[in-house]
Amino acid sequence: MSMELIVRGIPTGHAAKLRGGGPDANGQPALVRIAEGKANPCRHCLQLIEEGGEKLVFSYRPFPRPQPYAEAGPIFLHARDCARYEGDGLPAWFAYLSPAIIRGYGHDDWIRYETAQVLPGAELEAACRRILANPEVAYVHIRSKFNCFQCRVERA
Repeated sequence: MSMELIVRGIPTGHAAKLRGGGPDANGQPALVRIAEGKANPCRHCLQLIEEGGEKLVFSYRPFPRPQPYAEAGPIFLHARDCARYEGDGLPAWFAYLSPAIIRGYGHDDWIRYETAQVLPGAELEAACRRILANPEVAYVHIRSKFNCFQCRVERA
C-alpha cells in the first residue's frame, strides 16, 4: 500500500493579504500583470491562470521564519479569488514540469541534501512518496526548473 499524500497550495490567508496589497517576502506589494502563454500556475489553487487573465507576481518564502535555507523567489497568484488546492495528488499539469526540482526538508525547515533531485514531472508523486518515507523528512517542496516554488507535499 502506498503512502497517502496531501498537496496544498499556499495558505488562503497569505493569498488574501497579497491580493489586498500586503507585502511579499521582499516587503513590496505584488505586481499585477497579464498572463501570457500557458505556463502561469497559481500557487493557491494550483491551476493554470488563463492566458490574458490578471495575475499577481511577487516574492514568496514558503517557510515559517527566515533562516539560511528559507529561500524566497518569484511566484504567481490569480488576481481574483480562487479556492485553495488541498488534494491527495498533484494536479495533472505537473506532469509537464520537465524538468522539475524536488527537495525534502527536515523538521527544522532545513534542506535534506540527500533528497534533492531534478526529474521529469511525471515522476514527482512517486519521488514524494520515496522522500517522505524517511521519518526525518517533514515535507517536500516541488519547484520549477527555474527554482520557482510550486507546492508543498506532506504525509496525509
